[in-house]
Amino acid sequence: MTFGCSIVYNRPMHRPIIAIDGPAGSGKSTVAKIIADKLGYTYIDTGAMYRAVALKSIEAGIPLDEPDKIVELANRMDIQFRQVDDTRRIFADGQDVTEAIRTPDATRLSSPVSAIPGVRHRLVQIQRDMGKAGGIVMEGRDIGTYVFPNAQVKIFLTASAEERARRRCKDLERAGVKCDQEQVAKEIKERDERDSTRAMAPLKQAEDAVLINTDGMSIEEVVEEIIGIHNRKVNQCCTG
Repeated sequence: MTFGCSIVYNRPMHRPIIAIDGPAGSGKSTVAKIIADKLGYTYIDTGAMYRAVALKSIEAGIPLDEPDKIVELANRMDIQFRQVDDTRRIFADGQDVTEAIRTPDATRLSSPVSAIPGVRHRLVQIQRDMGKAGGIVMEGRDIGTYVFPNAQVKIFLTASAEERARRRCKDLERAGVKCDQEQVAKEIKERDERDSTRAMAPLKQAEDAVLINTDGMSIEEVVEEIIGIHNRKVNQCCTG
């Protein structure tokens, strides 16, 4: 199925890019995966890519005060998303790091690592290559503003810090990791501050993005709303 319109980079594409941005714990990953499945699109978790660089930095013993070495590591890394036994997995240099990148240490380091310009430049190149053919649901913090500023469908998901902390703790406890919800909420607020004030591609809502506050909304309700936005955009494109 093709859509008779021109989008990213003014080239005709078969299916649009859905850019979903928002702070940590706003539900981006869960929602994006379901939407990708329902539409038959490819799901790309950009946050997982930065987590992978953070994890490899930890394993290599590279501290944050040596950003040039972290950039060198990122430039050498091979990052791939693969479908394995009906589950989406992320591989870094051939190693399945899907669970390892969700540890507290990798989580804490991923935000400062993502603020290193050289790391972001490298990963954005990879992300843009992944999106060239369209038909993707890409989620992160700067997809609609920086990675794909011309994406047809832009969503900004948010939720209160307390709600996001509750969700994060639920996920960690499900994985057998103890969680202090107050501490997680504090770390989330600190990460929001770092992400929104960094010099390169800060976290912010794109002017043409639709804001959705997920407090009190079920996953199904959020998915339904975004798919509705997608369908309306596609119809406008094809009939306009």
